[in-house]
Amino acid sequence: MRKKLSELAIGETGLIVGVEGEGRIRRRLFDMGVTPGASILVRKKAPLGDPVEITIRGYELTLRKEEAALVVVELDGGND
Repeated sequence: MRKKLSELAIGETGLIVGVEGEGRIRRRLFDMGVTPGASILVRKKAPLGDPVEITIRGYELTLRKEEAALVVVELDGGND
């Protein structure tokens, strides 16, 4: 099942399958390691969902909700 990173619940894991958007925001996400094929874990979310803290490539990364909405994730099988 595919979802936007901003829609994932705390504790959900998945594989990044795409990054939408263009220009500076897309380049910024790529520079931070948010690229197709990377595994992620949603660690924390603020009460209103902004920001979102994830673990990716062995480090913690915090993204704004609008940035997380650009990342398409394929959920791991056990978390549907």
